[in-house]
Order: sequence, then C-alpha cells, then structure tokens
Amino acid sequence: MALPIRQQMTYWGVTLAVLLVLMWYLGPVLLPFLVGAAIAYILDPLADRLEKLGLPRVVATTVITLIGLTVLVIAVAFLIPMLVQQTNALVRVAPDYFAALRAWLTARFPDMVAEGGIIQTALVDMGEAIRSRGGELAQQVLGYIFGVVNAVVFIVVVPVVAFYLLLDWDNMVARIDEMLPREHVGRIRRIASEIDATLASFVRGQLTVCLILGTYYSVGLMLVGLQFGLVVGAIAGLITFIPYVGALIGGGLAIGLALFQFWGDWASIGLVAAIFASGQFLEGNILTPKLVGSSVGLHPVWLLFALAAFGSIYGFVGMLIAVPVAAALGVVARHGIAEYKSSLLYQGNPPDPEPQLSVPRDADRTSTGDQ
Repeated sequence: MALPIRQQMTYWGVTLAVLLVLMWYLGPVLLPFLVGAAIAYILDPLADRLEKLGLPRVVATTVITLIGLTVLVIAVAFLIPMLVQQTNALVRVAPDYFAALRAWLTARFPDMVAEGGIIQTALVDMGEAIRSRGGELAQQVLGYIFGVVNAVVFIVVVPVVAFYLLLDWDNMVARIDEMLPREHVGRIRRIASEIDATLASFVRGQLTVCLILGTYYSVGLMLVGLQFGLVVGAIAGLITFIPYVGALIGGGLAIGLALFQFWGDWASIGLVAAIFASGQFLEGNILTPKLVGSSVGLHPVWLLFALAAFGSIYGFVGMLIAVPVAAALGVVARHGIAEYKSSLLYQGNPPDPEPQLSVPRDADRTSTGDQ
C-alpha cells in the first residue's frame, strides 16, 4: 500500500531540511569533495568515449587524471603566479587611476566635479576605500578560496576524489537508481534525465565557452600590450556564463585601463575594443550555439539570484552548487507547471453535458395511437 501524498511530502521535506543543515555546518569540509564531484561529472562523458574506444574504465580514468594533473601543474607553475601578481599590481595602482580620472574630469567638466559635489565626493570616497582596503580585499579574494581548507590538502584531496568518483560514476548512478521509490521511478527518471541534459548542455558547454573566451581575451589583451590583460581576460571569461555581463564588465575594465595606458594611441585602444567585440561575435554566433544550445532554459536573472542566494548562505560552497541547483529547480518547476496546467485546478470542472430530449420510436408511437 502506497504512502499518502502528504506523508511522502513530509518525509522528503525532512530529508531536504537535514541536507541543508548538514551543508550549513559541513560547508568547509565539503568543498574539496564538491569540486571533485563536479570534475568527475564534467569528465564522465570523456571517460565513456574512451571506454567505447576499447580502453578499460581504470585506464581511461588514469589517462584523464594524468592529463588533468599535467594541466594543473602548468597552471600552478606559470599562470596562477602571474595572475596573482597582476591582481596585486592592479589593486596597488587603482587609487592612482582614480586620482587621474578625477583630475581628468575636473579639467574637462569642472561643473560636474565641483568641490563638494556628488561625483567628486564619490570619487574621493572610492579612491580612499580602494587605497585603505585594496590590499585587504585582494588577500581576502585569494585567501577565501584556499583558506577554507588548507591549500595542500585541497590540492591533494580534489584529484583523489575526482579519480575515484570518475572511476565509479556509472556504478554510483546505477545504485542510486535502485534506491528510487518504485511508485515514482518513471517520473523521477524523466526529471533526472532532463536535469542531466540541462547540466550537460549548460555547465559543460558553458565552462568550455568560458575557458575559450577567457583564453582569447587574455592572450589578445597581452598581445596588444595591456598591463593587466591576464586579469581582465580571466574576469571576463569567468563571468561569461551571464550573457553580456562578462563582455560589459571585462570590456569596460579593459577599455578604461587602455585609456589610461594608451591615451592618444587610438589604434591600441581600438584594438582592445575590437577584441571584446569579436569575442562577443564568436560567443553569440559560434561558441554558444554549438556548445551550449538554445534550449537550456536557464534565465540569466535566475542564475544571478541563485548565485547571490546560495553564496550569501553557504559562501563559496554555495556558489559552486548554485548553478546545478538552479538547473534542477528549473526542470522541476517546468514539470510542476505542466502538471498544474493538466489539473482541474487550472482547467476547472468540465461543463455538464446538455440534456438530450428522448424521441419515441415509431413502434411506440404506433402502439400508443392504436390504444
């Protein structure tokens, strides 16, 4: 005998509440495991393809892990130190840039930046804030990622977790499928399949787009000679998953820095603007249609809300799970809307059929007339 719907909802609601409480208390500990699980999920299709080519799962997982570790070593040895160095340098020179901007505005628009005016006060306050807290902010940004868990432990645990989860991914999915309630197994499988398709098209595809555009922006800006090209390209590529936001923030930052560095050299400033314009063309017409697709169903506003909400509650761990949870909730919401539209609550009771007048048969009329 199946449990009543209200009792089932009670059990699942308690389970969800327990999971959220556990994430609240175990967030710092869960960070390397969540990162490892995300890496395993992203690389699982590659492991499946290597298996189809004839490699055993262990060999395929080992090959992928070795390639990933090689890329990580190169990044730690070359890219990350350069990125940290440019970030610290940008924070140090930011007050000078704001002072130069204030002087330029004062010289050309004296009425807008009059002493005691709103713009002048805002620029002064912003420059002082950056000067006083810029170094602290940079240390917080860099230390927050690795300060939750010791950096050495993080670097060691993540590859190990990713290796074992990637090795047993198909078995884990099969075991979870066996534990699904049999009464709802069909519906849960359909929803899980749609969630997987959404995550596959968005997370895997969008990460690839972010990596390609971040590399393109960074290399292009460094070739032009922009001082902080690597940092600007990394920022623009990192937030590319929000349409237009990455290009606006990255392009605005790059052009602003180019104006200070290349003032008078309009060709270099034009090249910086052309890099972001061409990057937007590549993203909108080639990369996103090919790698992400148009039927993902994740609105940028919904993503921003999920990132803000989970980030404020669970910190960096919350930001890691925000996109998958947003995708899952979006799929569940679409199923709920479909169920609602097919229910009596939406459609209402069907109208009563109109009464039909009974017409007597000829035989009855004949017999009645004889009488």
